Amino acid sequence: MSERRVRVRFAPSPTGALHIGGVRTALYNYLFARQHGGDLVFRIEDTDSNRFVPGAEAYIIESFKWLGIKFDEGVSFGGDKGPYRQSERREIYKQYVQQLLDAGKAYIAFDTPEELEAKRQEIQNFQYDCHTRSLMRNSLTLPKENVEQLIADGKQYVVRF
Repeated sequence: MSERRVRVRFAPSPTGALHIGGVRTALYNYLFARQHGGDLVFRIEDTDSNRFVPGAEAYIIESFKWLGIKFDEGVSFGGDKGPYRQSERREIYKQYVQQLLDAGKAYIAFDTPEELEAKRQEIQNFQYDCHTRSLMRNSLTLPKENVEQLIADGKQYVVRF
């Protein structure tokens, strides 16, 4: 068996100040990478655009500089395995999402936040799972033509496992 180089990452969301729990995680990953001669990668998990805080990414990077935790690659550090912002990796992920859909391992869900909230009010301890998804608007409950039309109409959707 060939030895593989250790690669660990820290992927904060730029939604505000760096949390002490995040510092702990990054420190553990930093120490693990250094102990095993590996790399520590800094990735930004910026897909929740509603919670994005301008300047948070720079603040997080400055915090790590102050702490003395050095990243080997990532956002603001460079490297050859980018992009390092999740939002910039969408095209990479689309092909894998399509593979999951084609294999029947995932499905498309059109549920709006309002519809989900209504179900939470209707069903005590509502969980979106194999029992309740049959009550929702998704590619498992709608005819294929309806799903295609909703997508063509630009309706928001998520892909669920």
